[in-house]
Amino acid sequence: MANKLVKGKPALYGSVKTGSWAFIFGVIVAIVAGAFSDYVSMYASWIVLLLGLLGLVVGFMNVTSKETVPFLVAAIALVASTASFNLVLETVGGSAAAVVQTTLGFIAVFVAPAAIVVALKAIFALASEK
Repeated sequence: MANKLVKGKPALYGSVKTGSWAFIFGVIVAIVAGAFSDYVSMYASWIVLLLGLLGLVVGFMNVTSKETVPFLVAAIALVASTASFNLVLETVGGSAAAVVQTTLGFIAVFVAPAAIVVALKAIFALASEK
């Protein structure tokens, strides 16, 4: 069954559904890995690798040129606010704060590769305009 291409969406390998599922799966992995960080700590490097690869898939397949600026603004806000919020959570302390810190860290690891890909695509588009 062939995927129908949606107007305004990237057409790479019928990526509309692939990119959407990669995003959903990445968010779920980040939340679950953060919530159960004590139990999955031995697999942290594999989780980071998986989240990075899923972020690349999302960046290549799920963000259209129309969505570039809002996506990059949201990604910058997420990464910057995560760093600042970690200071608050360190002050609060406790196991719940540690879980939230780890979860936000995993979400940032997921979003960062997508943001890099989208930013590079935007720079390429700007450079190639006549």
